[in-house]
Amino acid sequence: MDEKTFYATVAERAGLSKSEAADLTRATLESIAGQIAGGELDRLAMALPDWLERLLPRHDQAARPKPLHDVVREISSRTHLKEEEVQRGMAAVLSLLHESMDDTHLDHALSLLPEEYRRLATG
Repeated sequence: MDEKTFYATVAERAGLSKSEAADLTRATLESIAGQIAGGELDRLAMALPDWLERLLPRHDQAARPKPLHDVVREISSRTHLKEEEVQRGMAAVLSLLHESMDDTHLDHALSLLPEEYRRLATG
């Protein structure tokens, strides 16, 4: 799936503009990247399309999972979207990734986070 189609689909599913969907996609990926261990991040990055892989900030730190509600609050503050919009947007991003790629690496990365992240990805 190309970048424009991805953002348009996230926007449609979450009830956001394409610009908001792009911002939320970046914020979602950055947040997940910051919570999982560096080695797992590298494996996830290899499974993503190049244009999404470039959005992942790399690190070599240990996993630092956060509760979903804390991440939603942080992304809401950063993007100026309502928390409900962030939750819908994150669900759209994660479910679309789950549907459109070999989800083995995504599922493994999400398994390192609280269960609520996996529920977002699988609906």
